Amino acid sequence: MKRNLFILTTIFSFLLLLTACGGKEEPTPTPEPVGNAVKGEQLYKQFAIGSANAPGCMTCHSLEADVVLVGPSHAQIGADAGSRVAGLSAEEYLRQSIITPDAVVTEGYTAGVMYQNFGQDLTEEEIDDLVAFLLTRK
Repeated sequence: MKRNLFILTTIFSFLLLLTACGGKEEPTPTPEPVGNAVKGEQLYKQFAIGSANAPGCMTCHSLEADVVLVGPSHAQIGADAGSRVAGLSAEEYLRQSIITPDAVVTEGYTAGVMYQNFGQDLTEEEIDDLVAFLLTRK
C-alpha cells in the first residue's frame, strides 16, 4: 500500500512538473514599434528637414502608387521593405535607406541623387519617426 502511494505521489508530482513547465511555448513578445508614425508623417511632409534644411521626403517621393517624382513611390514601402534585401528587416532596410541612401539603389534610379547626409542632419528620434511612418505605408 505504501509502495502504491509512493508511486502515485511520484507520478502526480511528475505530472505537476510537466504542467508547470508548460508544454506550450511562451509567445514571443512583439517588439515595441520604434518611433512615432504621426510625427514621422509630419516630418515626411515638410519641404525642408533636418539641421541643414535638406529637401524633405515628399520633395522627391510620392505616397501614391506609380507616381514618380524624382525617387520611387513610397505608397507600398512598408509592405515591400522587408523583402528588398535578404537579411534585413523592413525597419533595418528603411533606416539604412535614410542614413546610407546609396547602400541599395532601387533598379531604374541613379546613385547619388538622394540627399546623402540625413544620418548627420536628422536626430535618432526623427529617423525613428520616419521609419515608423514608412512602415505604415502598405
